[in-house]
Amino acid sequence: MKISVIATVKNEGTVIRPLFDSLKKQTRQPDEIVICDGGSSDNTVEVMNEYRQYLPLKIIIAPGSNISQGRNKAIKHAAGPIITSTDAGVVLSSDWVAELVRPIEEDGAQVVSGWFEPSPQTDFEFVLGATVLPTLEEIDPEKFLPSSRSVAFTKSAWQAVGGYPEWLDYSEDLIFDLALRRNYGSFAFSPKAIAYFRPRHDLRSFARQYYLYARGDGKANLWPKRHAIRYFTYIIGLPMLSKLVWQGKLIGWIMLFLGGSIYCRRPAQRLWPTVQNWPLLARSRAFALIGLIRLVGDLAKMAGYPVGVIWRWQRLKGLQDKNSVSFFDGPDR
Repeated sequence: MKISVIATVKNEGTVIRPLFDSLKKQTRQPDEIVICDGGSSDNTVEVMNEYRQYLPLKIIIAPGSNISQGRNKAIKHAAGPIITSTDAGVVLSSDWVAELVRPIEEDGAQVVSGWFEPSPQTDFEFVLGATVLPTLEEIDPEKFLPSSRSVAFTKSAWQAVGGYPEWLDYSEDLIFDLALRRNYGSFAFSPKAIAYFRPRHDLRSFARQYYLYARGDGKANLWPKRHAIRYFTYIIGLPMLSKLVWQGKLIGWIMLFLGGSIYCRRPAQRLWPTVQNWPLLARSRAFALIGLIRLVGDLAKMAGYPVGVIWRWQRLKGLQDKNSVSFFDGPDR
């Protein structure tokens, strides 16, 4: 069966070469690579055209397309019944295509989760990757929801769930995964199909990323209990704890220590193998950064989530005014 690699890009001229270079090195070559460009104003299209002599590239130009629309357009133009999805800015392991499609070809799977790992280049990126990304040992393969930077599915499965949700600009791959999960149950898992990517390079870009993720959660009604717990912790729990600490209460200091330990324990465990041989000052700075990254991420989520919720309420009101049925009720966990 023909295998199609798809991706959507916009202004990725500085980071798309490593992706194409890694596709050239695949042990199993895809039959085609379909890229949808959402209206790049840099040299993205020119760079892609350079690789036409090496790769079976099909380039679609669709200015104004969001990520979901770009992926759907690429899949519509794909000839293969097997779709493998990735993103610009990643480097794929040499067996990525072969490992992703094997469960589909051999076992009849409809969806296959690939894996992803950070490829940090600075101290900050090492700490950020350890703070926000799980390790392979931490995830349950049967419950894992893959990023669309490393996933495969049949074109018929994509059609059955209506494709990626084009009304959503972020968290769209989660909604797509959940629709596939409802139709087909747990996904096959290929941990050797690895997409390596570079984490955000500073707190500003990280905060923006998490703001947009949380805004997408609010639009799609994803994880409302989780967000409610975060608001309760920061608006009610933290001020109460701060008051106890300010008053010099021992219980306040104990709770502060335990809470901070729980808050940072897992990231610190992930980070330790990397920093154990670093100089003491650099190691101390790295562990201190964990708490700051978690704080910034939480505040960014708290800022983004209500923006998405307001958008959803406004959209729902518009649908109700037209006597339409809402399709925004997302899952909770």
